[in-house]
Amino acid sequence: MTSRPRFLKPEDDGGWHEDKSDVDTHNNTSFVYNSNLALVLEQQRIRLPIHKYKEHILYLLENYQTVVLVGETGCGKSTQIPQYLLEGGWCDDGKIIGITEPRRVAATMLATRVAEEKGSQLGDVVGYAIRFDDCTDKERTKIKYMTEGLLMREMMADPLLRSYSVIMLDEVHERTVNTDVLMGLLKKILKKQKNLKLIVTSATVDAEHLQEFFNLRNENNSSKNTSAILSVEGRLYPVNIYYLKEPVADFIRASVDTVLKIHRSEPAGDILCFLTGQEEVDHAVSLVESSEDDTQLKLFALPMYGSLTNTEQIKVFRPTPKGMRKVVIATNIAETSVTIPGIVYVIDCGYVKMKWFDSESLLESLIMVPISQAAAQQRAGRAGRLRSGSAYRLYTEESFEKLSAETPCEMQRIELSCAVLQLKALGIDNIVRFNFPTPPPAKSLLSSMELLHALGAIDESAQLTEPDGIRMAEFPLSPLHAKTLLASCEMGCTSEIASILALLQVENIFTNVTSGAASIKARIKRRNFEVEEGDLITALNVQTAFLKVPEQNRKKWCYNNFVNYKSMKRVQQLLSQIQGLLKAFNMDFTSCNGKTETVCKCIAAGFFPNAAYLHSSGVYKTLRGNYELSIHPSSVLYVLQQPQWLIYSDTVCTQKLLMRDLTVVNPDWLLELAPHFYHKTVEK
Repeated sequence: MTSRPRFLKPEDDGGWHEDKSDVDTHNNTSFVYNSNLALVLEQQRIRLPIHKYKEHILYLLENYQTVVLVGETGCGKSTQIPQYLLEGGWCDDGKIIGITEPRRVAATMLATRVAEEKGSQLGDVVGYAIRFDDCTDKERTKIKYMTEGLLMREMMADPLLRSYSVIMLDEVHERTVNTDVLMGLLKKILKKQKNLKLIVTSATVDAEHLQEFFNLRNENNSSKNTSAILSVEGRLYPVNIYYLKEPVADFIRASVDTVLKIHRSEPAGDILCFLTGQEEVDHAVSLVESSEDDTQLKLFALPMYGSLTNTEQIKVFRPTPKGMRKVVIATNIAETSVTIPGIVYVIDCGYVKMKWFDSESLLESLIMVPISQAAAQQRAGRAGRLRSGSAYRLYTEESFEKLSAETPCEMQRIELSCAVLQLKALGIDNIVRFNFPTPPPAKSLLSSMELLHALGAIDESAQLTEPDGIRMAEFPLSPLHAKTLLASCEMGCTSEIASILALLQVENIFTNVTSGAASIKARIKRRNFEVEEGDLITALNVQTAFLKVPEQNRKKWCYNNFVNYKSMKRVQQLLSQIQGLLKAFNMDFTSCNGKTETVCKCIAAGFFPNAAYLHSSGVYKTLRGNYELSIHPSSVLYVLQQPQWLIYSDTVCTQKLLMRDLTVVNPDWLLELAPHFYHKTVEK
């Protein structure tokens, strides 16, 4: 890269060194509180802690292929490093700087901020790419924020990522499956592509472990290290930690009570309350809004969780209205992915919902588990961005001491068929010997291979099948969803299945009304759509009715029928993008004109591994393994007559395993569509 200026080593006084002594495993980063908003953009950038490390970062990147950068929350690494690279000439030869984020809200927010700092329109010099939404320009975009899954899909077209000069893996401490797979793939690419540079940024990471993982010294038979560590100081004010004397029975009620207590007795400052999921968050928001408030400051409650639209998520970052105190009630998305400005008080319920996969039962469940000590420290640290803050932990100090030290990475606890399919598509034949930063359980890998074989994605020699396996790998959908979409093309119901898959991507299409006369009216309205075939056909009925309403009247129709208008708008966006995906693969977009049996049969063709039957004991059991399941209370089948056979799309674990998004099926379909997976036995 002859056009890029080379950076000299900074002077020894205050210069660069491999600083490993202050790597703090408890602080986190992503969105940065901007306390210098009143200043011009250039002055804002100069005041960020990362600014004084600019020359050091560029020097390291010239001399090492990988830089592990450990920076505390607030240092500005996610927004500033890509700009330093652009200014340093890393895009002069027409190449791109790519930055990966674990979540779409992080990718879009960061891209928006950096575009503003560069004085360009979003999608021009600075753009983003997330699933079903590409806001970049092939000719002009130089800084590209994207989700990790998007970069993996780009590898299918260009395995060596030759269009990139620098890849920056951000938020590595979240350790999603895609993060670990990407690190393994990038290590292989770095061996072949010597001109490609990698920056791994995080706030709570084992920096020495990663530095050694990316050190290609042994592979190159060289004495020189190919990776280095740089630690960046950030801003963090002291945080007072408060524990309960006795455990509480209901952490949602206790969280709301703590919000009200802080509001009535503590000085001005916004509150961040951590809960476990959308249902809990929405319930707490409604409790806060319905509470009596006789103080001068008024409470302003906002939810924050992953399935909210970008527009709704962005609301929490806006300044608090004058005369009000903002209360953000969030899932753990606010723990490591985003930094919300103005937070002074944090309430930690002590729990988190995580996916756990049981390789014996082949069930992946969303389970509520205690957080780790590292996660508790991360949550508490959110209170120390603006000034000295306070963290209220809704558990005892003894309970904190008993928590595990670190949160297990996703690779060790979730179903891996999607990751295995991606690796297969990228030409990784021996998955077991693939170099993961943290190796997954062998049983999980084996069960994922068996599932992909059952779905027809790989053959008996574990190679991708043509064309189905290749298409399933390239679809931005899970293997079960991709298989269902492929089956719909053969059965002539692509329009209906595409709508159902889009509906499955949003959390809830019905407005949640829990009390009063409105809840009775909502229940009556919902019954107009409910059918005995189950939740997915019920959702399809809502979608069909929604599309029949003139566009200018749809918002009113949703209000009258207690349907979530924002969710339905999101469904339409996803549906149009699925249509574009099918068009790109020259696949027909057909309709079965409302033939419910055809749609249900197609769902069975893709989701056949998730079949259950009603046992004589009155509980449902899986066909493989005889594990007990129950119908989720939100399902339309919960109050209707229990069907003998059904298929579920998802499971969630409370006191027992609950099935969600159900479809009633004929058992003969399973034998017809998946004879390799099920066979009929006759009891003697």
